[in-house]
Amino acid sequence: MYQQQIMIVEDEPKIAAVLEDYLQAKGGYATRIVERGDQALEQFRQTCPDLVLLDLMLPGLDGIEVCKQIRGESQVPIIMVTARVEEIDRLLGLELGADDYICKPFSPREVVARVKATLRRSHWETGGGELKGLQIDEKTFTARFEGQVLNLTPVEFALLRTLSVQPGRVFSRDQLMNEMYSDYRVVSDRAVDTHIKNLRKKLAEVSDEADLIESVYGLGYRFNP
Repeated sequence: MYQQQIMIVEDEPKIAAVLEDYLQAKGGYATRIVERGDQALEQFRQTCPDLVLLDLMLPGLDGIEVCKQIRGESQVPIIMVTARVEEIDRLLGLELGADDYICKPFSPREVVARVKATLRRSHWETGGGELKGLQIDEKTFTARFEGQVLNLTPVEFALLRTLSVQPGRVFSRDQLMNEMYSDYRVVSDRAVDTHIKNLRKKLAEVSDEADLIESVYGLGYRFNP
């Protein structure tokens, strides 16, 4: 099962460890920590991560230069991490091409949410918005299956988007709950089951195809196109 790879470029070990723990536990991502800017490019080329979480102040080579050099050879999503608010406009400018920024101090949960959002946006913008008859438009929050509009609630839309972005990946109920509710409210596991049931019913109403959302006993759910 493929895990999206996040490269954490951060020279403060405690911060790097917290980010790694949350990205693995709450996002289900594989991670690699790089402590120096002058080592980041070599590691980037070796591992080809799906997203780079890049601190601004680094030994060896600062984050701005690392960002420039990565952008010179790849369009991989980059989220800059900074305590220097005055740099924000520059970080997001055309000169650098960073996709997002996070200010220190930050909530690790917020970081996970921003990583997920950036990866989703990157996926759809690079042509991943259609998969075996499924079309999802994040700008209008609409979904079509085999050409027919699905009348989804916001929660059902979030579930379908999450599952379809990584077909074949098993998502736990906890991971799906984090996608269903942006405020991380505490709800029962059964809430996920109920929403999945309703989503399956709506998909079945527009197609006779076999169930696209598979239950994986003891683990969660996955999208099988």
